[in-house]
Amino acid sequence: MTDRFIAPTTIEDALAILARDKAARPVAGGTDLVVASRQGRKPLPESIVAIHRIAELGQHAVNDGSLVVGALTSHAWLAGSAEVRRHWTALADAAAIVGSPATRATGTIGGNLMNASPAAETTAPLVVLGANVMLRAIGRGSRIVPVANLAVGPGRTSAAADELLTTVIVPLPPAASGSAYIRLEYRRAMEIAIVGAAVLVTLAADSSIASARIALTAVGPTIVRAPDAEAVLAGGAADPATFRAAGAAAAATARPIDDVRASADYRGAMLAVVVTRTIAAAVARARGDAIPIPASRWAHGQEA
Repeated sequence: MTDRFIAPTTIEDALAILARDKAARPVAGGTDLVVASRQGRKPLPESIVAIHRIAELGQHAVNDGSLVVGALTSHAWLAGSAEVRRHWTALADAAAIVGSPATRATGTIGGNLMNASPAAETTAPLVVLGANVMLRAIGRGSRIVPVANLAVGPGRTSAAADELLTTVIVPLPPAASGSAYIRLEYRRAMEIAIVGAAVLVTLAADSSIASARIALTAVGPTIVRAPDAEAVLAGGAADPATFRAAGAAAAATARPIDDVRASADYRGAMLAVVVTRTIAAAVARARGDAIPIPASRWAHGQEA
């Protein structure tokens, strides 16, 4: 049961509360927290610091080519922004399929990252896009942490209890690049990924694959990279055979779990398909082809 509910209007006030109250937890949209509490999976924190009134955390801009968004930026904004859809397309893919329209309007990128779910939609795209977050604390200032290093386990991050995630910074991908995020889903709304993959590819002048980054969702305690699959793609032909080989490599190195939603064997088999289709979508976008957002909808009509 929550004993204290505080709604600061500045970052400094929020940091001061976190510094003096070790039981305090920042809450933005509260979409994950409320659901977990109602289902009995996690009690509400003793002290809630509601940060939704801090205007600075809702700002977003493109600075020196990088996308810079405050922690309160909603999934709906990310999914609808013309700049995000053009340059950071995998992030738009993911944001467009988070929960329901109401969830996307309320849920925030900062909350999604700090929830540290291995099935979180936006984390894998941010990993392949090379994103960083800014964490701030009273007396220690700010520090930059790669999104790839933020989560350390399910529901756990490397942020200290008195630190607040304030900003997400996503660099501009190289020229001739394309990105995509695709998940396996049983239904199209209010769903959690059975498995998912984010891919960023950069094409060489001869149309081969110069480099690739792949991050996998819901196959480990955190979002994980797939270096063996990336190695298959690097220097390879941008063709279906290469895509399938990389998909197989990703599935071979992943360690999916058994749970009530899917068996490990099923996840492994489907991961190869999902990675293959995500690579195909990213390469198509790098070539300038129009793959609709979210790419998950497009992927359902493709052959493995």
